Amino acid sequence: MIGQTISHYKILEKLGEGGMGVVYKATDLKLDRTVALKFLPPDLTRDPRAKKRFVNEAKTASALQHHNICTIHEIDETRDGHLFISMDCYEGEMLKEMIVKGPLPVQEAIDIIIQVAEGLSEAHAAGMVHRDIKPANIMVTRNGVVKILDFGLAKLAGQIRITKTGMTVGTVAYMSPEQAQGVEVDRRTDIWALGVMLYEMLTGQLPFKGEHEQAVVYRIINEEPETVTGLRGSVPMALERIVSKAIAKDLNERYQNSIEILIALRSLSKELESGVLKGQNSKTKVVPSIAVLPFVDMSPQKDHEYFCEGIAEELINALTHLQDLHVVARTSAFSFKDKSLDVREIGKKLNVEHVLEGSVRKAGDKVRITAQLVNVVDGYQLWSEKYDRDMEDIFAIQEEISLTIADNLKVKLWRGEKTAILKRYTDNLEAYNLYLKGIYFSRMYTAERFREAIEYFERALDKDPNYALAYYGLAEVFYTMSYWGNVAPNKAYPTAKAYVKKALELDDTLGDAHAALGLVYAFYDWNWKLAEGELKQALQLNPNSAIINMSHSWFLSLTERHGEAIIEAKRAQVLDPLSDFVNAHVGLACIWGNQYDTAIKELQMTLTMNPNFYLANYYLGLAYQGKSMTEEAIAQFEKAVDLGSGTPWPEMILATSYFESGNKARGEKLLESLKRRAKHEYIPPLGFFYIHLARGEADKALDWLEKACEQHDSFLPWCSVIPIDRYRIPDEPGFKALLRKAGLR
Repeated sequence: MIGQTISHYKILEKLGEGGMGVVYKATDLKLDRTVALKFLPPDLTRDPRAKKRFVNEAKTASALQHHNICTIHEIDETRDGHLFISMDCYEGEMLKEMIVKGPLPVQEAIDIIIQVAEGLSEAHAAGMVHRDIKPANIMVTRNGVVKILDFGLAKLAGQIRITKTGMTVGTVAYMSPEQAQGVEVDRRTDIWALGVMLYEMLTGQLPFKGEHEQAVVYRIINEEPETVTGLRGSVPMALERIVSKAIAKDLNERYQNSIEILIALRSLSKELESGVLKGQNSKTKVVPSIAVLPFVDMSPQKDHEYFCEGIAEELINALTHLQDLHVVARTSAFSFKDKSLDVREIGKKLNVEHVLEGSVRKAGDKVRITAQLVNVVDGYQLWSEKYDRDMEDIFAIQEEISLTIADNLKVKLWRGEKTAILKRYTDNLEAYNLYLKGIYFSRMYTAERFREAIEYFERALDKDPNYALAYYGLAEVFYTMSYWGNVAPNKAYPTAKAYVKKALELDDTLGDAHAALGLVYAFYDWNWKLAEGELKQALQLNPNSAIINMSHSWFLSLTERHGEAIIEAKRAQVLDPLSDFVNAHVGLACIWGNQYDTAIKELQMTLTMNPNFYLANYYLGLAYQGKSMTEEAIAQFEKAVDLGSGTPWPEMILATSYFESGNKARGEKLLESLKRRAKHEYIPPLGFFYIHLARGEADKALDWLEKACEQHDSFLPWCSVIPIDRYRIPDEPGFKALLRKAGLR
């Protein structure tokens, strides 16, 4: 074959051969570039249905654009029907060849597995499972960049049931128990393979060995491997724990996605680089985890719920500043409020090792706070304390609890972290009490409660004009009201910006405030450079904040970096696993990224958590529209309207959908209702733009688009990136000129 020209490729030399085909180096005569051509074995593609399935899978794989995934250029076949793939050709060494030389240095092994996990995160976010992760499918280029090869091939092999002697789906030694048993697999099968590869890189041998395949399969399913540290004593115990969790036979005990293992590996890598970990005797653990539950109100009148929740939230906020502690976000931790569940069950649901619970009893200027830290594995208390103090000592109590948790969990406090924990934003108890009430009402997310929150924040500032958190609270309320269409953006956003800038003027270490300013720059000023700068600073200040990661995900979607956006959304999901809002926005990130099937799965899962969460229905409708499933989309929009308590956007999109589907009567009814509401409340003009566009009234639509531009409608920037054609601004002169004038094109 060397020297032949096939299609527009001239074959130069043979690079290698394996169970999934022969690889040649070739010149692409059209583009004058060097590529690798993989010719698949005829057995794999003889069945026309199998060939069609493979082509579809390979098309999906070719859409993956990530620096750790081999780029696929095209799929073609020879005149005699021999299928081949054209892909990038890299200079480097296969991981399999590197391991043959002996165990790798610990840091190098971690660096390689991190890059593989990053590539898998992109694939998993797109709904793809590799199924055949092994050293023979991993290349390390000359400049140290890892490339994952052969996406789609393992699934092809599995679909046509390879049963010939000596042939299995992938290499059996890297198969997960569920894969070896032939049951349905998901992304956790790739996590298992990551663990096996990491074990092999560290020890130079496989965790499960045998003279024949059946023996290996038996050991994978039934036996535990020798420990990594037993084979190589210099490996940190923390790394051994990561390997053990990755190859846990119980799917629920394994890392549930690549983001989870990435968080653990990156944290460990940072400790190794700083010299904290030396080897097997190191007592530093893989990042410990904790959930702070809402404290119970033990006051006789039961009228201090806001105070109890406020103390718990303040502790969460303080602890999230510790980079070596995984803290579950407020929404997930507070979802167990008023539920009689054992802390061990709560820990399992939140995937944490420790839970802090407590109670508060207020009487006049006295307060009694009890707190206990529980190991959820065995239910034992690690620490408990009762504080009978004057109210003026409340800040000292919070500081003491935070530091005690860090001490008991052996969390090292890096430079600046203790300062962050001990920081007091006010010494005025009245201001603090009013601030907690503002936070309490702002978390209810209704127009009426937002107004109450504003009143409490303003009263807090009357008591302490330098209370940075109260300024941030006001900014968050005004920003949220505008984003969801309750207040005109040109009225709310400038107010939000003024408040958040004042908060940062008083304290520029407020990560949440930087994130809020970044979103104002993105959704109102449409200044992407300033937005990115603020969001990056927010992440540096508080990388463990779910809302900051979620905000960054929105920005990444807005700037069409969809793979990164989904990964950031998934990280927020790890930090706040039971949040309806966060889970729904993972689905939304997938919609922006044109990954409708994955979005549908994520949103259906969100609705199993909370069947009454209207945003999940609304986003699910968008996902169905992306797949041209009109009836299903309308059904979800109707549910969103029923549950949304008058939130404008679901109604506007439902009206648009009625007109597009020919249901003019229902569309007219909704349109008239929205027009009546617009006389006495704010209704986003962009919604009317879509409705009139669906009615074929281009002139009226243009008028509404002009109003949207004038008001800086929060949703206008999305129109340039949403993949659903009906929501893109028409590519016509009048519309284009308007967007250019607004600075959006």
